[in-house]
Amino acid sequence: MKQVHFSLLSALTLSLTLVGCGSNVKLNDVAVEDRGGSPTAALQAPTPAPAPAPAPAPSVSGRAVAPVEIRSADSAAAGPAGVARVIYFDYDSFSIRPEFQSAVDAHSRFLTSNKVRKIAIEGHTDERGGREYNLALGQKRAEAVRRSMTLLGVAESQIEAVSLGEEKPAQTGSTEESYARNRRAEVNYR
Repeated sequence: MKQVHFSLLSALTLSLTLVGCGSNVKLNDVAVEDRGGSPTAALQAPTPAPAPAPAPAPSVSGRAVAPVEIRSADSAAAGPAGVARVIYFDYDSFSIRPEFQSAVDAHSRFLTSNKVRKIAIEGHTDERGGREYNLALGQKRAEAVRRSMTLLGVAESQIEAVSLGEEKPAQTGSTEESYARNRRAEVNYR
């Protein structure tokens, strides 16, 4: 008796679910889109008359809404010109070497004068060491650069420090030269 009630209840639940998920949209109706006309032309059926002139830009609090302008590849979009974006580290170290302090200073000056710009600092390691160790070391390298920049006046909200460990080597190989190129922090502007 219980099995009959369970079967009926299951069938009733399934049928109500299917009815609830149903749709009355006709599948053979295709939306018409007029790419040259006004925004409402996509909702109307095509007519043989020429497309109407575009409507004036909508206004927000009495001002016309300006179109969004995407920046070109100018020098300001990429950060300071002529400044290294890669800071290299010694083996098993996360101390910024003195020869890279000027690059950190230049990026910091650029970010303090451009408060809307943001960067991601990616910490990298060579392939020696375990995966967890390399992720931690890469994070310490990225954090060292971030900390140096915040001490120079850059807002913490402008900087994200992430570790990629050994996952994205700059140079493959098992030579000391390859290892040295992979022990780095990269500054990437957004």
